[in-house]
Amino acid sequence: MEPVSRRAFLAAGAAAMSPVRKSGDVVLYFDDRYYSAFPSAVRLRRSGELIAAFRRAPERRRLGAKGVSHTDPNSQLVCVRSRDGGRTWSREPELICSHPLGGSQDPCLLELRDGTLLCASYLWVWCGNADRRAVPATAWLGDYAFHGGYLLRSRDGGTTWQGPFPPPPVPGRQARDGYGQPLPAYNRGAMCQTRDGRVLWAVAYPKGVGRDAGTDVHLMASADGGRAWEYQCVIAADEHVSFNETSLYETPSGDVVAFLRTAGLDDHTAVARSRDGGRSFQPWQDAGWQGHPHHAARLDDNRVLLVYGYRHPPCGIRARLLNPECTDFAAAPEIVLREDGGGTDLGYPWAVAMPGRRVLVVYYFQQDNGTRHIAGTWLEY
Repeated sequence: MEPVSRRAFLAAGAAAMSPVRKSGDVVLYFDDRYYSAFPSAVRLRRSGELIAAFRRAPERRRLGAKGVSHTDPNSQLVCVRSRDGGRTWSREPELICSHPLGGSQDPCLLELRDGTLLCASYLWVWCGNADRRAVPATAWLGDYAFHGGYLLRSRDGGTTWQGPFPPPPVPGRQARDGYGQPLPAYNRGAMCQTRDGRVLWAVAYPKGVGRDAGTDVHLMASADGGRAWEYQCVIAADEHVSFNETSLYETPSGDVVAFLRTAGLDDHTAVARSRDGGRSFQPWQDAGWQGHPHHAARLDDNRVLLVYGYRHPPCGIRARLLNPECTDFAAAPEIVLREDGGGTDLGYPWAVAMPGRRVLVVYYFQQDNGTRHIAGTWLEY
């Protein structure tokens, strides 16, 4: 690992003097008719309003199903709001998108500096008992063909949305959607807007045909607020390890850091860094600890709260407090936010820095294999 700079050393010392403390848990949304999961959240700059977006589908067990599934033809993107700093939340979710072709997943929010909200998602199309030889999709999950990613835009704080807008595919690959068209790029994870105004998006993409081929992760960039995207470079690829759900973070020095979920690495987190604004990435590094997927939030003192799900007993939500340049990811102590989860189907946290040196970490949760719902943890520092 590279030498730690004086700035990072001082930041690490500050972290030791001002730890993160948990102050309580909260439920944002619960309805036992619905399976609610995979949230993201933002605090609008102009109004201070909090928006938590998530994927909601029927709780099929209440309709006779034996278990739960992450694919559903009726899964929609919805959101709840808080206008009082997270103390209370709207009871009935607002619809963000009900895609006409299939079930949507993992709405990932980003507010741009001009107030535009972007939301990235992706789509599974139910094909029933179709003859797969007649459906040219590259990836399948049960009876669902993968249809790739799409984006939505809002200019009024998420009240109305435009889209869906499919992004371009990763060049040089042969992946196809259910209609045989090039598979749009996709990902679960945080986009970031850099100091020069570009929007950066880490996208996963199939290495070959079939789920066993695995995925690698690439960087796409937009110079016009997410309307048009251009391929930039590979973030992480490996012959034996797959990379997928990835969040991006720009440090005060301008480095772009990618926090990657892995497969084939014992659930270890991987980290990759770009020192040239995303034109290239240095070789990925094994962080040495387990957890996925991740979200990084900048605190008032420029330290970074990295949150992630933990799907090993005791299941729950965890975090690490990193220095401003995120160079101490391998050594930063682990912080346990929740360890009372009812199994591995939970997590996907997203952190929102709040005034008064507080942080709201939003995630989906369940206990005793109960209804999946949107919950949160309050932190102070």
